[in-house]
Amino acid sequence: MGTKILDNEFLTYFKTLKNPPKKIYYKGNLELLKRKKVAIIGSRKMNLYTKKCVEELSSILKNKVCIVSGGALGVDISASKAALPNTIAIFANGLDQIYPKANQKIIEEIYKYGLALSENEPNYMPKKYDFLLRNRLVIALSDCVIIAQADLNSGSMQSAKLALELKKPLYVLPQRLNESQGTNKLIKDNKAKLIVDFKEFALEFGIKEEKEQDEFLEFCQKGISVEEALAVYGDKVYEYELEGKIDIAGIFIKVIK
Repeated sequence: MGTKILDNEFLTYFKTLKNPPKKIYYKGNLELLKRKKVAIIGSRKMNLYTKKCVEELSSILKNKVCIVSGGALGVDISASKAALPNTIAIFANGLDQIYPKANQKIIEEIYKYGLALSENEPNYMPKKYDFLLRNRLVIALSDCVIIAQADLNSGSMQSAKLALELKKPLYVLPQRLNESQGTNKLIKDNKAKLIVDFKEFALEFGIKEEKEQDEFLEFCQKGISVEEALAVYGDKVYEYELEGKIDIAGIFIKVIK
């Protein structure tokens, strides 16, 4: 899959930056740029709790949202992997180079099913400063930013500063003391909102939790008699009556909505 150059119209996504990119290379599905975009970024050395949170949140949001991240170790790649195919990864390296190699399998899946972007030439290998430059693209492209875990003096905190400058809504995940001093400080300073319920947060993007189908209630919707229900489901009939899910009216069962 060859590296292509974005049309200039797409560069408008980055026009709010003081130093916007002059050129963007890509591999993958450009249709993802049209979706609502949420950045999930954070520490390369995330704890297990953060990893599980990032995976769960990305999995919920990907139903209607495209997850944007940096393709790095830790939070970035976990967010992208859980969100596939609805993920955009922005790289500091050129897209004909896979970096870091540890993420090669997932990065190749992003190239194929998601979208990868970079402002650097296809064979470019990144210098240390390129990662901070890459981060500014992640923030500019996203409608809001979630920092999952971050130390005080980290690239993620520089990204948080830029998000505030660009007036992007900023969110963090709850963390234990001393495990994510950067995000805890953002909460303390009232610079970020705390996400305490992933499904409630998803409602902001129109993602509603799908109710699980209840086979027994669907059965009762057909105008079933108590005798018929007992024959098929036994004691569940009386369990549901006690829980207030059904009402036994004479010989028939009525589902309580």
